[in-house]
Amino acid sequence: MITVENIHKSFGDNQVLKGISAEFKPGTTSLIIGGSGSGKTTLLKCMVGLHEPTEGTVEYNNRNFTTMNFEERIAIRKEIGMLFQSSALFDSMTVEENIMFPLNMFTEQPKKEKLERVNLVLERVNLAGKNKLYPSELSGGMMKRVGIARAIAMNPKYLFCDEPNSGLDPKTAILIDELIKEITEEYDITTIIVTHDMNSVMGIGEYILFLHQGQKWWEGSKEEITSTHNQELNDFVFATKLMETLLKK
Repeated sequence: MITVENIHKSFGDNQVLKGISAEFKPGTTSLIIGGSGSGKTTLLKCMVGLHEPTEGTVEYNNRNFTTMNFEERIAIRKEIGMLFQSSALFDSMTVEENIMFPLNMFTEQPKKEKLERVNLVLERVNLAGKNKLYPSELSGGMMKRVGIARAIAMNPKYLFCDEPNSGLDPKTAILIDELIKEITEEYDITTIIVTHDMNSVMGIGEYILFLHQGQKWWEGSKEEITSTHNQELNDFVFATKLMETLLKK
């Protein structure tokens, strides 16, 4: 479980986060949603240590990540997998080398064991045998799946996904959502997804945190989101669905 308590974050005079508290449970796909500038990406960065909160705490299974120094945080970072918006694959590396990168960085396993792990996660994301391809030879959906494979190569307890469906067609986006959810349940991972995709929200949103102007404005499930009377959330949902409809035309 990941717990954030009273998280504030300011950049100079700009207060981006204003007292966010939430719990993210294992085996659950948790989605952070909100409009541009609502603070969702800043919150994610505070949770993984890319930003330091101005105030508040982040805990991983009751371990206070916020108060740890760099060396102390390494143990938790080894338990974190990240899927970046652009997949962030190294262009000069093959699929195999990209996935092996965190294994080389954080483990001293023999190369044979690393390769076995690479092949296992490639098979899990339905890319068996694609080891020697380069990112330039992959489709957008395949790149995302390689990104997922790399993110789970270390068998993480926690998985963070930043806009995993960005740039994908609707059919491929659904496949990526389903893959993330399956992996979350299969390995009992605490998964947190930053997204604006309402199809993702309604498809895999077991816990949804809605941010508005840097504050926690609503939280609940995909079933509850359809009956909420929260005006700002309803406006966000309507505007997002309208934009998705226009983009499909």
